[in-house]
Amino acid sequence: MTHPQHRLPRRTFLAAGAALALPLGSPAGFRRPAAPGPVAVRAAGPRRGLADLFGEEIRLIPTDDPVVALTFNAAWNDDGIDAVLDELRSRGVPATFFLTGQFAEANPEAAEALAAEHGVASHSYDHPELADLDAAGLREQVERADEAIRRATGTDPLPFYRFPYSETSPSAIAQVNALGYADIEFTDDTLGYLGEGGGVSVEDAVDRAVRTIRPGMILQMHLGSTETSGPNVDSRALPAVVDAVESRGYTVIDLASLV
Repeated sequence: MTHPQHRLPRRTFLAAGAALALPLGSPAGFRRPAAPGPVAVRAAGPRRGLADLFGEEIRLIPTDDPVVALTFNAAWNDDGIDAVLDELRSRGVPATFFLTGQFAEANPEAAEALAAEHGVASHSYDHPELADLDAAGLREQVERADEAIRRATGTDPLPFYRFPYSETSPSAIAQVNALGYADIEFTDDTLGYLGEGGGVSVEDAVDRAVRTIRPGMILQMHLGSTETSGPNVDSRALPAVVDAVESRGYTVIDLASLV
């Protein structure tokens, strides 16, 4: 059974926040996975409507239950994706993948494989700094990413947007909401994107993942690698991260349950 996707007609969720529109201040060879097994999905407390997530940046799931959401950003290459999908599948654990439009265009098979088993969402088109965008520029980032992700995955992405560098502002959040997206950021980051080349080991990533664990935590990790980072760290840290989360009595839940 494939992981359930949140399918919502584009015009429906684009219209959901139209009344909130506000101006923004100026400033490698991919292996297709085997057919996925069932993924156990636990809801994050009472289900909320999409509009209930508007008006703020979401850095913590609103629940007192011992649950954690795993998220991965993908903006570079597909390094680590096979390992991550294999581990999630074998453990029956969900995750949400925030893709840039450029990643989806450059790695369509990887993007399609991610969307076949897990929720995918937007991380902008080409990962710019917010200060470099005016209102028209932010809208272009959102819309180009949406088109690229849809084209690569063949499915509707979740109505979630994660700002590059987690740089947000009230006006930027309002504009993204008006385009139909909730701003989903993160509680903590493993910093695995720095890689061993940047001084972050697998053990460091695991430690950062669980050092501040709390109910509703949204953990940010990364796929891909760069010339300076070395091989992807978070894919190698994931088994120990899931072990540590579960040993502390927490359950990994699906961000899609927010809506």
